[in-house]
Amino acid sequence: MTQITTETPGVATAALTAVDRCDSCGAQAYVRATLATGELLFCAHHAARFKEKLAGTALVWHDETSRLLDDRGA
Repeated sequence: MTQITTETPGVATAALTAVDRCDSCGAQAYVRATLATGELLFCAHHAARFKEKLAGTALVWHDETSRLLDDRGA
């Protein structure tokens, strides 16, 4: 099984913004899964749902779901 990494050395990963939308439901995306064929964006719910299935093929799993907890204190 390929290990999903959160960072790729030498590759800058742009932060996700409110413009980035989940490919499954259209909610704000907090996870970017980079595959050999392109990228998928997911909300926290769909990222959790598909993470295990994508573990074998994702090259990078850029996860910003911690921002959901950070935003609560603001």
